[in-house]
Amino acid sequence: MIRALFLSHTAAPSGAELATMRLLSALDPAAVEPVMMFTENGPMVRRFRARGIRTLVLPNHFDSRSMTIDAAGIRRLVVGGIGLVRLGCRLGSKARRLEVDVLVAGSTKAMLMGAVAARRARVPLIWSVHDRISAQYFGRLLAGVIRLLGWLVSAGYLVNSRSTASSLITRRKPLAVVYPGVELDPAPVAARSPQRPPGEVVVAVVGRLTPWKGQDVFLRAIAAVKARPRQVFLVGGAFFGEEPYRAELTRLADVLRLEVTFTGHVEDPRRYLRQADILVHCSVLAEPFGQVVVEGMAAGCAVIATRPGGPAEIIESGVHGLLVDGGDTAQLTAALDTLIADPALRSELAASGASAARAFDITESARIAADFLTSVVEVRRG
Repeated sequence: MIRALFLSHTAAPSGAELATMRLLSALDPAAVEPVMMFTENGPMVRRFRARGIRTLVLPNHFDSRSMTIDAAGIRRLVVGGIGLVRLGCRLGSKARRLEVDVLVAGSTKAMLMGAVAARRARVPLIWSVHDRISAQYFGRLLAGVIRLLGWLVSAGYLVNSRSTASSLITRRKPLAVVYPGVELDPAPVAARSPQRPPGEVVVAVVGRLTPWKGQDVFLRAIAAVKARPRQVFLVGGAFFGEEPYRAELTRLADVLRLEVTFTGHVEDPRRYLRQADILVHCSVLAEPFGQVVVEGMAAGCAVIATRPGGPAEIIESGVHGLLVDGGDTAQLTAALDTLIADPALRSELAASGASAARAFDITESARIAADFLTSVVEVRRG
């Protein structure tokens, strides 16, 4: 049995933290003893502890968001970098006291501070990569720097999709694809209501309200359909200073004369997924994985998702759902028209999607992660 320290720079309920929570909950305690470390307090601390996961908080003394890709000037980046190094030293001392065997960094910022911590604690660092390290997300120069740093300081990678792996430098580094598995609903999909007729359709979009998730594209697409759905849910909250985008979406819905229910952040979106006939995933950039796509399939929705990126690894278009090009409003409208008008096709795609979703059960992801971490530790021990 090994002890693994998982590190996150944020305790906000974003996709990476939720995926990590599910993974740690599913790890076999006879193989891996997980310890979760946050460098700030927040909602995820409570949620991890509620699941019985040993969870610690080592507060930072600087604003790590000063190192965002749109930070104003080199000085802020330098100050933020120094802060991460100092925090990494403290984390390394804590890791030594905890007698951990491996440190797993769950974000780019966690990787940077984890590099210092792992060296101080004399344990391998695994970078658990949840974002594609591409120019689209980080800018060309910064993406290149992050790729190189990750390759230099990490002993290996856990990645959430083959798409994410393709954005890294992986030469001579061990790597495992660990999909952000879902906790499959014990209630059978057959228990949900059948697909509704065209005039009664319910459509849902689930995800953080942020421009790259493309909710504005969705609103324009749904406004142009031939038969508008009876109800539209935008499920998700705005974090990290993205509240202005939430206000922009509200104004856009008013201008387009759309009746949209903004739910705000919800801890478990499955009750909305069970109500929805169609789930739309509409990211305008390549999605690293798209765990909500799997959740929608598992809940029995007919799914429309965007390519390229992770969803193309989940869905065979026309079999498990429909794929459209990210940011293409006309394609999204056409896909919505196709599904809204055809309940039989929706039912067929939903049934096939629910079956395919079982391949993404969190227990399989946990087994792969445990085997990988154990092998890295064994190599280090010699």
